Amino acid sequence: MKLTAREFDLLSFLLAHPDRVHSRDSLLAQVWAPSFLGDRKTVDVHIRWLRAKFAGRVPFSIVTVRGIGYRLDRSA
Repeated sequence: MKLTAREFDLLSFLLAHPDRVHSRDSLLAQVWAPSFLGDRKTVDVHIRWLRAKFAGRVPFSIVTVRGIGYRLDRSA
């Protein structure tokens, strides 16, 4: 499975910090750059792409925490 560099960075960050909720702003600062000036919704798009690529194939899921952000949950 091929990932873009940004998808890889985002997934790596989430895997390194599982079970914690990360806001869009937090993810943009940590994965993109603190000075990122693009649309905050880019995080949503990258999360959607990761979910599509890994759906049912890995022992984790990326969960939306409504109104807050995203969390990576590892399956038991």
